[in-house]
Amino acid sequence: MRLYLINPSNPLVSIVRVKENRWNRYRVWKPLSLMVLAGLTPPEWEITIVDENLGVPDYPAMPRPDLVGITAFTSQANRAYEVAAHFRRLGVPVVMGGIHATMRLDEARERVDSVVTGEAERVWAQVLADTRHAGLKCRYDGGFAEIDKVPPARHDLLAGGYAFGAIQTTRGCPMNCTFCSVPAFNGAHYRQRPIPDVVREFQLIREKHVLVVDDNLIGTRPEHIARAKDLFRAMAQANLRKEWVAQATVNFGDDEELLALAAKAGCGGVFIGFESPTREGLLELGKKFNLLKGRDFRASVRRIQRHDILVVGSFIIGLDTDKPGIGKRIADVASQYGLDNLNTMFLTPLPGTRLWEQMKSEGRIALDTFPEDWKYYTLTFPVARYKHLSLDGILEEMLSCDRDFYSMRRILRRVWGNFWRQREPLIALVGNLSYRRNLRLNCRAYADFKRQQGTMG
Repeated sequence: MRLYLINPSNPLVSIVRVKENRWNRYRVWKPLSLMVLAGLTPPEWEITIVDENLGVPDYPAMPRPDLVGITAFTSQANRAYEVAAHFRRLGVPVVMGGIHATMRLDEARERVDSVVTGEAERVWAQVLADTRHAGLKCRYDGGFAEIDKVPPARHDLLAGGYAFGAIQTTRGCPMNCTFCSVPAFNGAHYRQRPIPDVVREFQLIREKHVLVVDDNLIGTRPEHIARAKDLFRAMAQANLRKEWVAQATVNFGDDEELLALAAKAGCGGVFIGFESPTREGLLELGKKFNLLKGRDFRASVRRIQRHDILVVGSFIIGLDTDKPGIGKRIADVASQYGLDNLNTMFLTPLPGTRLWEQMKSEGRIALDTFPEDWKYYTLTFPVARYKHLSLDGILEEMLSCDRDFYSMRRILRRVWGNFWRQREPLIALVGNLSYRRNLRLNCRAYADFKRQQGTMG
């Protein structure tokens, strides 16, 4: 039996265009969910994982599979349906899972043979068995997996073409921010994999650099922090010789022991969602942790950096509280915090979020010809109607933000600061130049976007 597991591309996402910008190799991540399913697949299945972000293969020239599995974020949905249509014309059954298929079940059902909602690990064996007996059901509900029973991902099936390996140690997030669909898909309960399993899987990863894909590696409660410390101790004791990056809330900078252990375990960078430079914006987003009294973001960033850990900050443009000038304000605040890199996104209503329900009820979803318009739901295009910013206005705010933060003057200042403090100046330079190079790609993409969409008000 032959199985294809496919991660579809989105040609509008400039960061995956490795041939256009060689630095983008450091910003393309492995489709870990497919590697996990491969690890759950019996040996009688011949498995091929296709990641279209590294190039779209010649599907007609490939051997005919017995089953195709596709995963997709919302921005990949349109391409996922195109791939599904190709194989279904050949009479090959197609099963689709992931967050978009879960949140848009009826839409996906019309375009594939079977949909897996929720986390697929609990039902994957049944999907394969039903396929073998020509009894594939139209839906399987995975719910929440028992991740302490999930075997290691098949890292060997995607051995080249990436700068980073990938691993997951926890699932679920109790934060419940308005723009995030993680609580709806993975739940608000914070679940952790056994530490020995995580360490053993780290040892299977060939790449020296690793992305820890957890939505919040360290959690929010004291017992979560304690578990993170135990994990870091075990990783350091195993002498993995890996450098890894992860996502966390700003409380990552609150605990000196945690930071020291993370650095000793190989942490080289952390991605933190600051989201808004104003209290009003944080209230709008439900970003609770960032509203704690007495928190000094600059001091938090500095504490993290003192352990030779780079800090990438995320902000969002398009909140109801955002007015003209927000782009420059974000760039200035990010510089004041001392961030090594800045990743700014447009406020995007994704299916499954409270933001989606709110904007849909208010008639503020501007790009709503589905599934065609899903390709714009990348967080890098303005797809909604914003309270104080027109289409031209919000695009200019984004460009202003990026031009300001990634000006050569500020890049050199950041790199010199890292060199002076002996904090990975080369990595900081690569990251900054990658973002700066993509500015030109973004300008072209925005111009094309405006031509295609016309005036959105």
